[in-house]
Amino acid sequence: MKIRTALTLKYTCITATIFLLCTVLIYLISEQTRDQTFFRNLKSEAITKANLFLANQVDAKTMQSVYLNNKKFINEVEVAVYTTNFDMLYHDAIHNDIVKENQAMINDILQKREIEFHIGKYQGIGMVYPYQDKNYIVTAAAYDGYGYDNLFGLQETLIILFIVGLSLLFIAGYFLARITLRPISHIANEAESITASHIDRRLAVKNKNDELGELCIAFNALLDRLEASFNSQKAFVSNVSHELRTPLAALTAEVDVSLQKERTNEQYRLAMLNMQQDAKRMTRLVDGLLNLAKADYCKEDISMREVRLDELLLDVRELILRAHADYSVELLFCNDEDDDDRLITTVGNPYLLNIAFANLIENNCKYSANHSSIVQISFRGCWSVVRMSDNGLGMSAEDQKNLFTLFYRGGNSTTAEGYGIGMTLAQKIIHLHGGNIAVHSEQGRGTSFVVELKHIVK
Repeated sequence: MKIRTALTLKYTCITATIFLLCTVLIYLISEQTRDQTFFRNLKSEAITKANLFLANQVDAKTMQSVYLNNKKFINEVEVAVYTTNFDMLYHDAIHNDIVKENQAMINDILQKREIEFHIGKYQGIGMVYPYQDKNYIVTAAAYDGYGYDNLFGLQETLIILFIVGLSLLFIAGYFLARITLRPISHIANEAESITASHIDRRLAVKNKNDELGELCIAFNALLDRLEASFNSQKAFVSNVSHELRTPLAALTAEVDVSLQKERTNEQYRLAMLNMQQDAKRMTRLVDGLLNLAKADYCKEDISMREVRLDELLLDVRELILRAHADYSVELLFCNDEDDDDRLITTVGNPYLLNIAFANLIENNCKYSANHSSIVQISFRGCWSVVRMSDNGLGMSAEDQKNLFTLFYRGGNSTTAEGYGIGMTLAQKIIHLHGGNIAVHSEQGRGTSFVVELKHIVK
């Protein structure tokens, strides 16, 4: 069921319920008003007849004759007059006797002075009527035909109004829901036109202060993030294709040259060494890309545990020196022996942190004259701080600005081999662990990387 139909039905049901309650309330109030009005009319008629009889202005037979004649055409009031001792003085029609008075009723009237009651479809009253210093009991009863006819007419009118009103409410609710939801249909039509080839399109925001405007703004923000991710992915694929093409082309060319004619063993050995070098370059590139993909995982998908940064950096130093014998990595621990080891302990993934610090330290060693890096471990506030410094050529402002851009190679890239992946990978890993990374560099004075990770001491 569409929202428009559901909204129309809900609106109609709620309004119909309120409408029905109002009509029922009108009917009940009208019935109560009719009932009380007729009781007043009965009392007036009873007093009139009792006064005529007791004053001897009209004799009993004439009054009874008038009652019987009128009863054929109208709902005449039947009146009876009694003494306080329950002796009947007058009755309009004793053979009919609607009220059927008894001693208990007489006592009740004497006690309450006036009573009102219903006898089937008839209404009746009983009252003490004082006349010439003497009390009499007067009863009267009749059927309110005129009142019930009006009430029945009101009932029919209310039923017709309810049916007609309900139909009009349904139609009005349908068009109201249609008008209200029309902007959503426009939004849906606009959203359908946004495809991978037109991801730069956005929804029009007509009123940013209403709910639909907020929905459009949120959807546009989502599209902005998707477009950025989509463009990043396209750039990533393009750059990866370019970076992989170079070592593959070199490897293929080396094989083709070797197969063109017979070579000596030494020439074949040299060709295989060149192919091995190209294969290693490609392996390092693929490893970097795989690690980059792992750094894009959600934090919840990565196993975390407590990691001591000093122990982690010792392992990183050992791995770097094993791969590069000419590199020098010096570790400096700035905390005293009495300091809590938890101040340099963070919660993270050892494998990813190892990759991040290895890339940063290797970058120091790669671009410094003596291939060295000085690593300092300290803490400040809630942060464990690792500073990695070199005495190399430093970086320009442009290089610092684009340092963490994927596949970016700086102005001094000709002095060392690289693919522009390591710095981006390091930044992603540090941010994945909720940390911060910054670079400070001056040309001719070296470069320093500062990494902050929250320690476990609260």
